[in-house]
Amino acid sequence: MTGAGTAQAVDPERGTLDKAAGENFPVAPFFLPRDWRTDLMAVYGFARLVDDIGDGDLAPGGADARLLGVPDERAGDRLAVLDAFEADLHRVFDAGSTPGHPLLRRLRPTVRRRSLTPEPFLGLIAANRQDQLVRRYETYDDLLAYCELSANPVGRLVLAVTGTSSPERIRRSDAICTALQIVEHLQDVAEDLARDRIYLPAEDMKRFHVQEADLAASTAGASVRALVAYEAQRARDLLNEGAPLVGSVHGRLRLLLAGFVAGGRAAIRAIAAADYDVLPGPPKPGKVQLLREVGVTLRGEG
Repeated sequence: MTGAGTAQAVDPERGTLDKAAGENFPVAPFFLPRDWRTDLMAVYGFARLVDDIGDGDLAPGGADARLLGVPDERAGDRLAVLDAFEADLHRVFDAGSTPGHPLLRRLRPTVRRRSLTPEPFLGLIAANRQDQLVRRYETYDDLLAYCELSANPVGRLVLAVTGTSSPERIRRSDAICTALQIVEHLQDVAEDLARDRIYLPAEDMKRFHVQEADLAASTAGASVRALVAYEAQRARDLLNEGAPLVGSVHGRLRLLLAGFVAGGRAAIRAIAAADYDVLPGPPKPGKVQLLREVGVTLRGEG
């Protein structure tokens, strides 16, 4: 076992939070007020842990399952661990209970300070529960319904933590978050297929004459590239729809939200630069491209 693995086995809370450094987008960048960073990291800890449960990426040894009260013999049962995690989440909102997992104990002050509701957290759990049961999506609308659970709650939580929620901002945020989820799916086609999951709508695969076996190739053929380009344009359109959210806020929050939009745009450019061949591995943008996109987004261009 590596040193990093040992550290996470001993301290699941620290091991999960340390993953923030490897995310595509800054979770709680240094330029934000300290209280925002604290609360955003608490939200991140929840979101990262529920995704790790759903993907089977918990640290070896079963420490997280034990903290949630799951017997060792069921620690590998993702649905059982998600059920236990949901029960522990309810303890966050129950003044008379104490959550068992340290990441949920960390979340409780944030929930109280920001008057957060259970719904976005329950949505993220529901998305990961759905991942255990649904591995293919027939239509684009089906995929959008999944993103409503898996992605949109994150943006809504950012707005709630920063005290900037409004119906119009939530609508714009949802468009951005759905776009970012689609971009991540495009980057991770091969990885998702290895988990027996396909997030490319079956109706679109049929339209572009793409078979599941085509996604298992080492490089993408013309049909797969055309399909990826089509889905990337959908994500680009959603980012453009959501981008006015950036201009609706001020100060450091504006820079944070510009970073989210720019990250999505830069990732799409990286996919395009790879000629839409995502099968060898996820195309990633460089820092220069990302900074360029931040500037474009802050100026309201793009």
